[in-house]
Amino acid sequence: MADDADRWAGYLGKAVVLDTRSAYIYIGTLEMADEAWLELVEVDVHDSSEGHSTKEKYVMEARKFGVKSNRKRVSVRREFIVSLSLLEDVVEY
Repeated sequence: MADDADRWAGYLGKAVVLDTRSAYIYIGTLEMADEAWLELVEVDVHDSSEGHSTKEKYVMEARKFGVKSNRKRVSVRREFIVSLSLLEDVVEY
């Protein structure tokens, strides 16, 4: 699975945004990725069904003001992830 490991290499140790099929979004530093799980540290776990902020707006605010972590470590099953991006790649508008 070297190809899969190479795919994640550019994200390891960097702030990432994990968008999921649910209302949850995860913003934190990617520490580990394997065939089933991604593990983030210093993570902001946000439930977009609570409050008035959309996922997109919440991510933009994290990009602009920084990640406000509410978890030290979180593991997310890869099957629930819709997209992964570097926080620095989020375009502010």
